[in-house]
Amino acid sequence: MRILVTGGAGFIGSHLVRALVSSSFQVRIFDNLSRGSLDNIRDVLASIEFVEGDVRDYGAVEDVVRGVDAVVHLAALTDVAESTVEPNLYFDVNVRGTYNVAKASRSVSVLVFASSSAVYGEPVKLPIPEDHPLQPKSPYAATKVAGEALVLSFSELYGYRPVVLRLFNVYGPRQSKSYTGVITEFIKRVSRGEPPVIYGDGRQTRDFVHVADVVEAVVTSIKSSRARGVYNIGSGRAVSVNELAKTIMELMGRLDLKPIYKPPRPGDVRHSVANISRAFTELRFNPRIHLLEGLRGLILGGVASGMM
Repeated sequence: MRILVTGGAGFIGSHLVRALVSSSFQVRIFDNLSRGSLDNIRDVLASIEFVEGDVRDYGAVEDVVRGVDAVVHLAALTDVAESTVEPNLYFDVNVRGTYNVAKASRSVSVLVFASSSAVYGEPVKLPIPEDHPLQPKSPYAATKVAGEALVLSFSELYGYRPVVLRLFNVYGPRQSKSYTGVITEFIKRVSRGEPPVIYGDGRQTRDFVHVADVVEAVVTSIKSSRARGVYNIGSGRAVSVNELAKTIMELMGRLDLKPIYKPPRPGDVRHSVANISRAFTELRFNPRIHLLEGLRGLILGGVASGMM
């Protein structure tokens, strides 16, 4: 089975590509390297096909989709704050890009789209189920709502199996600043002896899910014919930003540091935690990596090796 991964040189994409290669899939990556890096996939380059290109270029997308059995569409801009000052750019990449991928996927069997918990906005119910109202608070979130609609509507036209994964706060090795960068930034600052910077009062909650668990959900979505429609992919556990900062400082032996508080950033939601019961039932999704374990591995592996 040949799989196309857009954004395959990025944070989540590079982890997914390794998993696919180890499972004997044939993998083609499409990435413009604006946010991703060949360094992320250097060790598997000989085992995959890499095509440099931009999802905004329909001709290039049509060419790269040709001959593949499944598409995983990860290519996107993901910084909520940046989207508030660069909304045109976010529309072009995230909406036009997803339109191009969905339109070009007329002959594939399955299209997996990486959406975001940001589509829910400020929740009216916790934990958040998939049928929660969509009320995006940022241009980024709005582009993900549009992307979902495009993937689902083109599936009606072409007959491919659509899987929309609403990812909550993904973290792990090779994490970029725009992808749940709070963990990376906290660790970097504490490792330099600097206090974490918290935007808002720190009581806001997030659902942190390890990239390895996200990758497992994506691979299952490709393999299982039962996977169809929208799924929340998170840990199912709410963690406050204050708790996160304290845990990181404790793990790094720097409880002497006191967080710095700054005004909230535009587009941020107050609380977020996933109801993952549908993913558990239909995808057998059961997150294996607890936050404490994931943070410990990130601190010992990432900071110690200088890779973060």
